[in-house]
Amino acid sequence: MSDMDTLTVGFLGFGNMAQAMARGLIHKHALPPERLCACARDWDKLSRSCASLGIHPCRNVQETVERSDLVILAVKPYQAAQVLESAQNLLAGKILLSVAVGIPFQALEELLPPGVHHISTLPNTPIAVGEGILICENFHSLTEEELALVKNLFSQVGAVQLVEPGQMGAAGTLSGCGPAFSSLFLEALADGAVLHGLPRQTAYRLAGQMLAGTGKLLLEEGMHPGAMKDAVCSPGGTTIVGVAVLEQKGFRSAVIEAIDAIEGRRL
Repeated sequence: MSDMDTLTVGFLGFGNMAQAMARGLIHKHALPPERLCACARDWDKLSRSCASLGIHPCRNVQETVERSDLVILAVKPYQAAQVLESAQNLLAGKILLSVAVGIPFQALEELLPPGVHHISTLPNTPIAVGEGILICENFHSLTEEELALVKNLFSQVGAVQLVEPGQMGAAGTLSGCGPAFSSLFLEALADGAVLHGLPRQTAYRLAGQMLAGTGKLLLEEGMHPGAMKDAVCSPGGTTIVGVAVLEQKGFRSAVIEAIDAIEGRRL
């Protein structure tokens, strides 16, 4: 097994999530571009995407796997079986990390030859700027050293969180869909400020920094979200007036119901 000084990573599929992971690894200097490679069905698009990041485009699955110590399966779930079939005899001694949604350990195990070391994960898009999340199924076939390598690599671009197999759906929904929900909230905050005369770009910048700072405060101080809210809500002050309106409009229940609706589709 390679160590961090020599590790090479290859992406099987190079769509939005794979590109976000590659950008984050490069942005945070976790790996140099020359130790990353990728393949995809559309050669022209792949070439442009790889050129923008300085990584090597591969002609096929086989070339990608041969060049890589850590292979990241980043295709649509329905494509996984066909892609892995192309790599069957090349995965021995590699680490296979799947980011294909909805393919847990046992399902992936059935698509692979015996003995391949693999783990199913769910990253989110903020990984592109080194502030992401990598949810990992705590049921895998990696050795302790291989798992440590994965954690060491991806902890440089975000939080690595192991969860039990039955929790992957909820954890993935929270971290993967959350950026869309947060963006809706951010846009709404900015719209409210624009309504009262603040320039839109200034509103977006302030709202974005506010969300980033609030999240960092929670993580670094370990405060309960309710305590963070209470710290801003002075008796009879402006913030509690706004909180009361959000409660009247069902803000929290709407968010809970959104998560519940997504999870309900998995049943």
